[in-house]
Amino acid sequence: MSSKGDSEFYETVVIGGGQAGLTVGHYLAKHDRSFVILDANERIGDAWRKRWDSLRLFTPASFSGLPGFPIPAPAWSFPTKDELADYLESYAARFKLPVRTGVSVDGLSRVNGKFVVSAGELRLEADNVIVATGAHQIPKVPDFAPELDPRIVQLHSCEYRNPSQLQEGDVVLVGAGNSGAEIAVELSRTHRCLLAGPKTDEIPVRHGTLPARLGFRAFRFFGHRVLRVDTRIGRKLGPKVLSKGAPLIRTRSKDLIAAGVERVPRVVGVRDGLPVLEDDSVLDVANVVWCSGFQTDFRWIDLPVFGADGEPVHYRGVVDSEPGLYFLGLVFLYSLSSDVLPSRGRDAAYIAKHISARKPKLRPAAHAIA
Repeated sequence: MSSKGDSEFYETVVIGGGQAGLTVGHYLAKHDRSFVILDANERIGDAWRKRWDSLRLFTPASFSGLPGFPIPAPAWSFPTKDELADYLESYAARFKLPVRTGVSVDGLSRVNGKFVVSAGELRLEADNVIVATGAHQIPKVPDFAPELDPRIVQLHSCEYRNPSQLQEGDVVLVGAGNSGAEIAVELSRTHRCLLAGPKTDEIPVRHGTLPARLGFRAFRFFGHRVLRVDTRIGRKLGPKVLSKGAPLIRTRSKDLIAAGVERVPRVVGVRDGLPVLEDDSVLDVANVVWCSGFQTDFRWIDLPVFGADGEPVHYRGVVDSEPGLYFLGLVFLYSLSSDVLPSRGRDAAYIAKHISARKPKLRPAAHAIA
């Protein structure tokens, strides 16, 4: 790090200290580059700690570790969200990665050939910036959500922790993917639960069994090696697979039936303060849990790098129109596995190598101080 007036200068600034940011930091360190990782959370791994209490990974520990340091758990076990959070913290400490926590970036622009990263009063300049905030940034809820009766408790899945947050009475979970299914089964022990949304595909075998292990290896190979942006089949099938959403993995239809969870059509609006379904029926519920996913928000980036759909224009995370700008952890950034743990850091390694090739090393091991 060096200082320029009121600014700090780094060769590379990584925005986001989750698994994507830590992984690219690992590879930048291997290339002896100068960099800093900025994370909005107060503690490394907090993005996982803040998820619901009973959440476990859907991928086995052996496929969920970051490069150079496996998760210290049985290979085919499914770590809890807190175990993964602590692992990420240990990973940063193990490799002495320069992470600055509690830094919420609110602006990225370019001035006089240098990238300028702002976070409140903090100003950093850099030759390279890696946006590693991931694909799951902003909770997504429908526009009609504010029209619900204020007496109804509303939570997004990212705010849900456990059943004690809800009041007595029925609950509808909007979104029938993995989050909706898992939370529905948990809430069914204390509430009458309605799961709204079309049925999704599901893994046909019990999660964690030998057939499931073999199937996971095959699916991971297909998603990691075949469904890529540089293969014909990847360009054709990738968007179709993404549009269908992930299949139910651990909690399946028969589990929902056994738990007494009732399936209902999609929620499409509000009438007299209550949710209205696609079949025009009205739900008199006391609680709504939005399991409707997330969306990206790059409005803080003041650079002409976005297409008509609002998404950054890049190849494998490299933005050719703004040399030195990179994106990491986006859905289908390079392959179907790009935004999940089993990507094994391939995209991060590619970007770190690209940065290292752009400019000779400033000096050996010139990392910022954590």
